[in-house]
Amino acid sequence: MANNKNQHFVPRCYLRAFTQDGESLAINLLNLRLERAIASAPVKNQCSGDYFYGQDDRLEAAIRAVEGSYASVVAKILTPRYELNGDDKSALRIFMLFQHMRTEAASRRLVEMFAGMEQKFGVPLPDVRPSVKEAVQMAMRAFGEQMDLFSDLKICLIRNRTKKPFLTSDDPAVVANRWHKEDLRTRNLSPGLMSCGTTVFLPLNPRILCIAYDGDVYSIPHERGWTEMRDEADVAACNEQQFLNAWANVYFQDWNDHQWVRGSYQAVQSRRLGSRHRVTYAVLDKSDERHKRYRVVERPEAHAHDEALLHTQSLSPTPSRWPNLLRWRAKGHVFTNGSGAGYIRAAKTAFRRSADFWREPSRR
Repeated sequence: MANNKNQHFVPRCYLRAFTQDGESLAINLLNLRLERAIASAPVKNQCSGDYFYGQDDRLEAAIRAVEGSYASVVAKILTPRYELNGDDKSALRIFMLFQHMRTEAASRRLVEMFAGMEQKFGVPLPDVRPSVKEAVQMAMRAFGEQMDLFSDLKICLIRNRTKKPFLTSDDPAVVANRWHKEDLRTRNLSPGLMSCGTTVFLPLNPRILCIAYDGDVYSIPHERGWTEMRDEADVAACNEQQFLNAWANVYFQDWNDHQWVRGSYQAVQSRRLGSRHRVTYAVLDKSDERHKRYRVVERPEAHAHDEALLHTQSLSPTPSRWPNLLRWRAKGHVFTNGSGAGYIRAAKTAFRRSADFWREPSRR
């Protein structure tokens, strides 16, 4: 049985940097549903639940190992004249993936997808619909099998030189994809974690943000793993990723910023998605010896057909802008085999051994 009943899906070692005076006792937050700022909320009650990961002490030990590695790296990052090295990059990539997959928000989105399927079918699916905790445990098993999904991404640390802080949230490792949003070739495709153009934003504290990115598509000029952000509009672009991705709360360190945080959220809240999945029901329309054609219908019409397809598509919000330092790479490129797999990063095409991928320019 797990030793700790109250288990955090955003660890206290992460949130500590955003707490009041860095003491890991109280933290300021903006509740997005209420649009209300709350001062000095107890950290122990944030981003946690009773036996959130179940009661497997081996899993709990593995989680502590990932969190401990992250805490050690951040402690080094805060030392004078720190230079980003390969081992620390690897630890940051693993924590980013782990944090992205394990939050309540990520698990509720999976449950939401099954709810959408039930709505389309018109019947409950109790045997396949997971609970939030079951979804978390599914994500943990997937993480254990796919820990290297971000291993090819480049890593850069951004030092905030403006007067405005980086914010974080209850789902802080934000996976976004500017290239996928803007290139016409990806129309009607949903990006995955292996997709070309993947970017991950993770604030480490109010003054430092870590970004992982597809180096075949983007370029971030840096020196020894560091670059600087001097434009408050770029800080706002990074914070917008938190506002659009958070499940319930955004966190900030200085209570004097609470009106600015609330106003920043209100400026972009219309871009948040009500649902992160689209479920489509299609019935057999016509067929011949070689092909079948399906037609999208609403549920009442679906019951009159014997053969149907159910298609689920992940959705992601589109920010109002992207930080200027995330530049397009000169002569950048992407990889595809023309199938529904879409555009997969070169280092990840090995997962599709049966398919022949070809290289295309990332910008046309």
